[in-house]
Amino acid sequence: MRIVGIEGTAWAASAALFDTATDEVIIESDPYQPDSGGIHPREAAEHMGEAIPAVVETVLDRAAETADGDGPAVDGVAFSRGPGLGPCLRIVGTAARALAQTLDVPLVGVNHMVAHLEIGRHGSGFDSPVCLNASGANAHLLGYHNGRYRVLGETMDTGVGNAIDKFTRHVGWTHPGGPKVEAAAEDGEYCDLPYVVKGMDFSFSGIMSAAKDAYDDGVPVEDVCFGLQETIFAMLTEVAERALSLTGTDELVLGGGVGQNQRLREMLAEMCEQRGAAFYAPEPRFLRDNAGMIAVLGARMLAAGDTLAVPDSSVDPNFRPDQVPVTWRDDEESVARDPTAADEIRGAEATVTFEDGTVVKRRVPKTYRHPELDNRLRTERTRAEARLTSLARRAGVPTPVIRDVDPAEGVIVFEAVGETDLAGALTEARCRRVGEHLATIHDAGFVHGDPTTRNVRVDDDRTYLIDFGLGYHTGHVEDHAMDLHVFGQSVEGTADDPEPLLRAFEDGYAAVARADEGESFDPDSDALTRLRQVEGRGRYQ
Repeated sequence: MRIVGIEGTAWAASAALFDTATDEVIIESDPYQPDSGGIHPREAAEHMGEAIPAVVETVLDRAAETADGDGPAVDGVAFSRGPGLGPCLRIVGTAARALAQTLDVPLVGVNHMVAHLEIGRHGSGFDSPVCLNASGANAHLLGYHNGRYRVLGETMDTGVGNAIDKFTRHVGWTHPGGPKVEAAAEDGEYCDLPYVVKGMDFSFSGIMSAAKDAYDDGVPVEDVCFGLQETIFAMLTEVAERALSLTGTDELVLGGGVGQNQRLREMLAEMCEQRGAAFYAPEPRFLRDNAGMIAVLGARMLAAGDTLAVPDSSVDPNFRPDQVPVTWRDDEESVARDPTAADEIRGAEATVTFEDGTVVKRRVPKTYRHPELDNRLRTERTRAEARLTSLARRAGVPTPVIRDVDPAEGVIVFEAVGETDLAGALTEARCRRVGEHLATIHDAGFVHGDPTTRNVRVDDDRTYLIDFGLGYHTGHVEDHAMDLHVFGQSVEGTADDPEPLLRAFEDGYAAVARADEGESFDPDSDALTRLRQVEGRGRYQ
C-alpha cells in the first residue's frame, strides 16, 4: 500500500509518500519563514496556497517513478484535518479532496497530534506508550485507554514553542526562537525562574514574564536562556514521569518540533533510565511538522477502513486528540503493570517503601534537573507535604499520621493507610468522598495540587488523601478549579466509564462547598463553574 500524506497545520507545507511494503517514507517540505515575529495566519495561508501544489506534485512524480507496473501509483490520500490554523487547514483539505477525487482513491482525515504519537509508536515498536507532544502551538501528554488517546495533561495557556518564541521576540531574535535559545544556553549559567506544574498540567505564562523581566534587569541573555531550558524542560519531564506513574506504563515517546532540543531529549532519556522505562525520540524529520507522520497514520487508518466521504471531510482547527476513535488498533487494550504491586512504589517524585506498618517516602534527587532547582523543589515539597497533610487531618479529612520528617533529605515517614490506591478501586461512593475532601481543604484555605487517583488510598471504610507535596495555601477559585480538573483528568485516563464517577465527584464537592457558603453562595466564584471554564481553556477546545 502506498499513501500520499499532506500536512499544513501551521507553517510547514509538506507532502509525503509512504510505502508500507518497504517502510520507506519520502518527505517533501517547504516551510513558511516569517520575516519577523511569529507565525502570521494570513501569510502562512498564502504560503500554503503556493507551496502545497508544488510539494504534492514532487511527491506524485516520485510515486509514478517508483510504481509497480501492475499496481496503482497511490492507494489513498491522507491529510492533516486538525488541530491547526483554520486558513492553512482549509487549503490542505481542499488539495487532499481534489487529489483523492482525481486519483479515485480513498480520503483519510488524520489528527495531527495523534500522528505525532503514532509516528513514535511506529518507529519504536512500543505497544502502548505515553506520548509527550512538545511543539510550537502545543504541549500535552497522551495515553491510550479504552479505545482512545486521552489527554492526561496539557498546557493551560500556550504551547511550549510559542512560549519560548515570546521571550525571543522580546529579545529581538527572529522566528523560530527555540534553536537560538538552545545555542545561547550553551554559554549560560543557571538563572532561577518560576516552576509551575499542577498535577500533569503546567503553565508557561509566569516563567515567560519572569524571563523577560530578568533580561530587562540586566541578567545576561545566555543565563536566562539556560534557566529557561532547565526549568521548562524539567517541568515537561516531571509531568511525563507523573503520567508514566499514573498509567503504569513503562514506555515514553516524544513528539513535536521542540523535541529536537538536545537538552529536553537528555532529560527525558535520563528520567526513563532511572525508572526503568523505555524512551524513544523519532529522527528530527518526523519531529517537525511533516507529512510523513500523516501518511504513516493514514495508511493504518485506511487499512482499518477508517476513511472519509468528501462531504464529511471538513477540517477542524480545534480537533482534540481524545475525539479520535482509535480504529486502527485491533489489539486489546494493553494491560499496564501495576505500580503498587511491589514493596517499593516509584512515583513521579519519590520512592515509597512499606516498613513495619509505616510508609517511608523518599524524594530521591532527580539528576535530570539542575542541582539547585532539584534541591529547592525537594525541600519545598517535603515541607509542604508534611504541613498540609497535618492541616487536612485537622480539618477533618482522613490523611496518614506523620511519624517523622527530614526536609533536607526529602524523607517523610507516615503511618500506613488504606489497602489500595483509588485507581484500582474506583467507585462512585469513593469519588464522591474525594469531592467532599477537596471541598473541605479548599474551605480550610489550601489546595492539594495533585489529587490523582494514585494519590488517594482506600479501604472498606475510609478514603484517604495522600501526597500533598504540590499543595499550597490559596483561596482563589482558579486554584480550586485546577484541583478538580486534575482529579477529573486522572479519572478519565484510568476508568472505563468515567462519567458516573465524575458526576459523583462533583456532587460530593458541591454538597460540601455550597453548604459552607449557604445563602452567600455566588455562582461566579464557584469552583465548579470555573472548572467548566478551565476545561474549555485547553489548547484543543
